[in-house]
Amino acid sequence: MHISVILAHPNLNSFNHVIAQTVVNTLKVNQYTVWFHDLYAEGFDPILPYEEFPKGAPLPANIQHYCDEIATADGIVIVHPNWWGQPPAVLKGWVDRVIRPGVAYKFLEGDGGEGVPVGLLKAKVALIFNTANTPERRENEVFGDPLQLLWKNCIFDLCGVPVFYRKMYRVIVTSTIEERQAWLADVQAIVRSYFVKNA
Repeated sequence: MHISVILAHPNLNSFNHVIAQTVVNTLKVNQYTVWFHDLYAEGFDPILPYEEFPKGAPLPANIQHYCDEIATADGIVIVHPNWWGQPPAVLKGWVDRVIRPGVAYKFLEGDGGEGVPVGLLKAKVALIFNTANTPERRENEVFGDPLQLLWKNCIFDLCGVPVFYRKMYRVIVTSTIEERQAWLADVQAIVRSYFVKNA
């Protein structure tokens, strides 16, 4: 089985990178094939050109490769920080260019795009790991939880992924080594629970 792991953080020494590496290592121990993409390291271009808008439009080879992978992945794991209640721009651009009509969703015949799309993704599970510097109480009371709405309601529910789980680790800027070690153990446990060891 193939799992697509997407990382979006510009600092190679970030805790996000450690989370992503923990995810990849845990999946490999459980005998999954991992497609890993560090969007910053790969220089992913987040700008969606108008020419790519239509379903079936010819795509650059690298974008087509991302599309082919995400369409056939059995599971998806995304790791990114919470920036202003959103993913980093490079990841939003990845969504714009890769989670596209004909790849991740379609509209029924006669629907001009105003209805609810039908999901096309093969993945059965999507996991999101986030980091933040905002305490949970303030996040919930002042901002709500925009990342949950974005990833679950606006993306993976509509793209046909039946199982979704998201975990936020905070507060990163004041965290101790012991806290981070516990968080990484939690990441391992979550990945193992959703992607059990292949026989």
